[in-house]
Amino acid sequence: MATLDELEAKLEHVRAAPRDRGRIELIVRRPSAGEREVLSEAELDRDRGLVGDRWISKPSRHTPDGSPNPEQMLTLMNARAIAALAERDRWPIAGDQLFVDFDLAEASLPPGTRLSIGTAVIEISKKPHTGCAKFTERFGSDATKWVNSEAGRALHLRGVNARILASGTVRVGDAIVRV
Repeated sequence: MATLDELEAKLEHVRAAPRDRGRIELIVRRPSAGEREVLSEAELDRDRGLVGDRWISKPSRHTPDGSPNPEQMLTLMNARAIAALAERDRWPIAGDQLFVDFDLAEASLPPGTRLSIGTAVIEISKKPHTGCAKFTERFGSDATKWVNSEAGRALHLRGVNARILASGTVRVGDAIVRV
């Protein structure tokens, strides 16, 4: 596992991610707890999330009735950040659905920003996405310190939550563009 010093040395590479037009590097569906399926394409549905993903059936502690939280319908993580933490074959265990070569920093992608991704449209949520105990278990305590540091939070190194506004298909290699 990478040390905090090794991760800090990779911040400039993460900061150099495209700001105006990025691309999908990896798509992961989570059919059940701990299970991951790497896909070449997926359907994003404004009511069901990433079709076949457990988001729709997983109770949320962030909604009054325990229903799935639409603010956490989809998660995106910067591919450069996850690459700093792990080899590509380990990216899916991070738990995110879309790994993107795109600047996810708060300054360039504040909540409410809309993105065209494949044929779908998504909106970045206010709900922050942060490193947790599972993330620490999978990538180490230095990784969690890195993503939760002041710079890590500003760059959204742990990723961002989003909701799907317009259903559509996404494929590996598809463009991500601000709407």
